Amino acid sequence: MAEVLVFHHGHGLTAGVREFAERLRRAGHTVHVPDLYEGRVFDTLEEGSGYAEKAGFGTIVERGVAAAEKLPGELVYAGVSLGVLPAQKLAQTRPGARGALLLEACVPVAEFGGAWPGDVPVQIHGMDADPFFAGEGDLDAARALVEQAADAELFLYPGDRHLFTDSGLPSYDERAAEQVFGRVLDFLGRVE
Repeated sequence: MAEVLVFHHGHGLTAGVREFAERLRRAGHTVHVPDLYEGRVFDTLEEGSGYAEKAGFGTIVERGVAAAEKLPGELVYAGVSLGVLPAQKLAQTRPGARGALLLEACVPVAEFGGAWPGDVPVQIHGMDADPFFAGEGDLDAARALVEQAADAELFLYPGDRHLFTDSGLPSYDERAAEQVFGRVLDFLGRVE
């Protein structure tokens, strides 16, 4: 089974993120879920994003990198929205990465030093009309990554919700989230 490091989104380490991690554990994977917000959870994405901005996005990424340093290098890095920043950075730059799962966000590969590593498979998920994913350049970055990487998949789901994979938020879309989860399990089965 795979060992996975999951980074939470802008609300913080919510019950929905914890549930996602627990479902991966029940499927037999070893899962780590660091708290990049040091215990803070926000009711709105605006409040959470404000905290991340005030702390500094670089600080949030470095907290993720520090969490990874305590673990073996052979990890699958998973991130949801904001959590994609440390997940993508680690997948691109930390030796031994087994794969990357980028949920509801993707940044240009150049952000973390250029080319995507040829031996690191990646799977990207987002809604086709999500104003953040589709409207702010993440979808374009995802398509570029898929063109560049040797083993990459992009899955688009109909809808305009952001954070549709978090079962504890009003934006949750059960049908789409279950499709994501099934595809994530398939991915982890291939990279373990």
